[in-house]
Amino acid sequence: MTGTTPVRILETAVYVDDLDAAESFYGGLLGLEKVGRVGNRHIFYRCGPGMLLVFNPEETRGPAGNPELPVPPHGTVGEGHMCFAADAARLEALAGLFTGAGIAIEADFRWPNGARSVYVRDPAGNSIEFAEPGLWEFES
Repeated sequence: MTGTTPVRILETAVYVDDLDAAESFYGGLLGLEKVGRVGNRHIFYRCGPGMLLVFNPEETRGPAGNPELPVPPHGTVGEGHMCFAADAARLEALAGLFTGAGIAIEADFRWPNGARSVYVRDPAGNSIEFAEPGLWEFES
């Protein structure tokens, strides 16, 4: 690893068309700690040592509204994907949570290396995976 090789992902983003529904899913159902929300533009959540950024692409495709924070325009169309790490007990609890909340489990299986993944859709249709860290040979 060189001095320019990144050492971890600091943040990841999903794009949604309804921030209120996303807030109910990520903050309400999953219980992520909300760091902040700016109107209909974005919600930021803390997740362990990283951040989940939930953006409304209709708002983020335009130029930044604050010249002190010149974030380039960004956004996407269509369903994205992200994965949360979860140990075996948490995966079982999440599967029960989703079933109880009427959220369809799209897939629940073990990878060839034995790690389990559970997939659901968030309110915007993004594919949200919950997987044992062993999937990528990370420790729990």
